[in-house]
Amino acid sequence: MHVLFVCSGNVCRSPIAERLTHAYAAAHDLPHLTAESAGVRALVGFPIEPVAARVIEGLGASADGFRARRLRPEMIKRADLVLAMTEQIRDRSMELLLGTSHCTFTLREARRIAADTGARTVAELAVARRDYGTVDEPNISDPVGLAESAFTAVGDRIAAELIPLLDALDLGSGAERSPEPDAEPDAEPEPEPEPEPEPPSAPVFHLPLSPRPLIAARAASSILDYPVSWSR
Repeated sequence: MHVLFVCSGNVCRSPIAERLTHAYAAAHDLPHLTAESAGVRALVGFPIEPVAARVIEGLGASADGFRARRLRPEMIKRADLVLAMTEQIRDRSMELLLGTSHCTFTLREARRIAADTGARTVAELAVARRDYGTVDEPNISDPVGLAESAFTAVGDRIAAELIPLLDALDLGSGAERSPEPDAEPDAEPEPEPEPEPEPPSAPVFHLPLSPRPLIAARAASSILDYPVSWSR
């Protein structure tokens, strides 16, 4: 399972969650559990905030080698589970790549649903959320600019939400997929027959699209996972 954590600046909350997940995967020998993080208004290239780095080290993880990154659609697309720190950031993430609401939650929302409903996969979390309703205090606030005690409290809260969620989930879901049983990747393909020459085709006239179909095509290209082309 690949988890994407999202916050605002990507220098405090989401890096704490990312590095805790790395430590959890190493401690439990879970090579298929991977994590990354990003920010909707990231301080691109910045390291983890120094106080947040101390919090990470105090929680038993490593803060080394981190650089903040801006949230991009391809990050969301490769994630099995997207965990945002607030409802607003969760909604921004879903708007960035449409069709991903089924795998996008706040961290507290996902943990509470898993604890109360017994959901063990991302799909089960999505189904359970339909009838679950709103979660009390779904947000984890940004401590940047506050006292060190606020960073410590945020780190403790992230750990208190994240570790039980990881314990509850079937972390094998979303792991690398095996080839189909009947597939023979090493077999040489049979040579294809030479195609017969086609008779000359009649000329084709391309008419411009009217504005309304053009708008529809552009809308389709924004919500599908592959590009949509049209002629003008």
